[in-house]
Amino acid sequence: MSLTVLAPIAGTVLLLSDVPDEVFAAGIVGAGCAIDPGDEPSVAIAPVAGKVVKVHPHAAVIEAAAERGVLFHLGINTVKLSGEGFDLRVEEKEVVDAGHEMVAWSPADVRAKNLSAISPVIGLQAPPDAIVPLVEPGSVVAAGDKLFTWL
Repeated sequence: MSLTVLAPIAGTVLLLSDVPDEVFAAGIVGAGCAIDPGDEPSVAIAPVAGKVVKVHPHAAVIEAAAERGVLFHLGINTVKLSGEGFDLRVEEKEVVDAGHEMVAWSPADVRAKNLSAISPVIGLQAPPDAIVPLVEPGSVVAAGDKLFTWL
């Protein structure tokens, strides 16, 4: 059964290899892509329907159908902000639909702290050949646009 993953935020689609963090860039946690957002404050949405199994101000994992975990991480090294500038709108164990508001944030505020706002979207432990991109790198997506299919 395949799983379609939506863009949790708007921005320009990047390859994982373009993420300035080796763990994501090398696909160590799984395959996917990344989004480089603009500077406007926005609300990240659930990229899939499922149960929120882990949530931090800067990242969340949703367990979707067939026990597939989808991670989105708002910015790189944003754990250093200790939640500052992020407004969580969900709790762990909450069941969400795709498109549900998850966390409000400002990419410009992240960049102002000399951190990258590039945001990976990962099929946890998905091998690269299981991820089929639905948009080309360099394409601009809106939150909620189809991003990739996990076969």
